[in-house]
Amino acid sequence: MTTLNKVTPAVAASLATWHQMVASKDMSALPGLVHPQAEFRSPMANSPYKSAEAVVLVLGTVINVFENFAYHRELSSDDGLNVVLEFSANVGDRQLKGIDLVRFDEHGKIVEFEVMIRPLSGLQALGEEMGKRLGQHLPAFKAQKAAKPE
Repeated sequence: MTTLNKVTPAVAASLATWHQMVASKDMSALPGLVHPQAEFRSPMANSPYKSAEAVVLVLGTVINVFENFAYHRELSSDDGLNVVLEFSANVGDRQLKGIDLVRFDEHGKIVEFEVMIRPLSGLQALGEEMGKRLGQHLPAFKAQKAAKPE
């Protein structure tokens, strides 16, 4: 895996834990890495899912949907608080490539986790499988739209 910039020590510790969890498919330490007001931005949804509980639910589920998951490159922003993780995986017979855009706070807590995936056939296979597993749970975590003034 290649890294272009340095991340902060807190982010480096969180990333090390993240990579260990992904490699072992044991996400039990994830709640400790996620900020209470974190957001998850899905490649299948227009608005984010808000709360640490939503982030943990989605990431804890997708790790069991992906097969042959591997990270390839890790890039970071100049401030050391944002990382891009390039990955590949299979969902059934569909291959996909994607990136995780992860924003951390100064304490190394995940405040935003956004996923982008291609090609469309891989995204559709992932969306179908995640829908089967989480479809009834995710609507409760959708960001509430601001009420219009009367």
